[in-house]
Amino acid sequence: MSLIITNIDLHYLTKAEGINEVKITSNKGLIEINEKISTFVESIHNTYNSKASKAYGGFNMEPVEGVTQPFHKLLQDYLDDQEQFVPFSNQACIRLKQELEKYELAETGYLVTCHYEMLGGRYLLVALLPVTEHYYVDGELNIAADNHIDTSKMQLAARIDLFDFADNAENGRYISFIKGRAGRKVSDFFLDFLGCEEGVNAKEQSQRLVQAVEDFVNVNQLNPEEKQNTRKELLSYCKEQQQVGKEVELQELSQALPHEDNGDEFYKFCQENEYEIENKFPHDQTVINKVTKYSGFGAGISVSFERSHFGGDVVYNPVNGSLTIHKVPPNLKDQLMKLLADAENQKIAEQQSTAQSDATAAAEFE
Repeated sequence: MSLIITNIDLHYLTKAEGINEVKITSNKGLIEINEKISTFVESIHNTYNSKASKAYGGFNMEPVEGVTQPFHKLLQDYLDDQEQFVPFSNQACIRLKQELEKYELAETGYLVTCHYEMLGGRYLLVALLPVTEHYYVDGELNIAADNHIDTSKMQLAARIDLFDFADNAENGRYISFIKGRAGRKVSDFFLDFLGCEEGVNAKEQSQRLVQAVEDFVNVNQLNPEEKQNTRKELLSYCKEQQQVGKEVELQELSQALPHEDNGDEFYKFCQENEYEIENKFPHDQTVINKVTKYSGFGAGISVSFERSHFGGDVVYNPVNGSLTIHKVPPNLKDQLMKLLADAENQKIAEQQSTAQSDATAAAEFE
């Protein structure tokens, strides 16, 4: 990938639970852009793209009481060259501090603000990266602990498409952000800090797309294999778009699906049946994944199977709530056979122990 970093800044924020004050440690100047920094940003970019559940929105331009410098104003001033990047990122960090101090929760991490280009797109990424403790052994074989940035656990992050922000602000989806977080929603303080409000519903659009594909394969009376191939093409296309951070384009998807005409059959089908799917929209990969596979877990049981097996190798009985699997995977079968053998051995051991106890008791009685 060709990644070009325009500017990047880093701040360290720490706030203990039950304490209102947020402490900030800032850089003394611009971070020098080198190969390590580029690799670091590319890693964040890829991790962000891999997050399946993202939502989309735009800036709320309405005045907010008590906020004299909203994020969108700070950003616009920077883009207009009225402010340099470090003053912009410093002011942005102060905005985050103000929002975070409204909540009685602990938060520690590195605020990364990065202006970069990749694959023809221009972005501003803002992420609060968590800190994780790790252990290491020094040259004298002493075990010590230290902290490191854990990009894999990134949850508080948003990315602004600067081209869309400049040219298509009215569409209200130039900001994407990771949706959902254990224990609380990301919007609690992070979206308030950005002044972002959710716009297009990616999950809803994805659900409509999946339904349209299902209706399409049924109306065209495709055989089971053709239906599954069509679903797999949908899944493959959407995964590719997710990996490069691009939206789903309905006409492009229509070309990717198996067809005998010029490739616009599915696109026309969606238009004629008024599915209310936009021609171009961000998607929710977790919804799309369900098109070829069913899965669920709970109460210590986890089940997952390809959709093509339903009604054949996998049968569900809604009357008694049972699920019957006719072709058990070999690796699971081996485990089950071992489990049965262990249970049988345990049963024999218990029987022998009982018999031995009875024999001992009878001998003592005599």
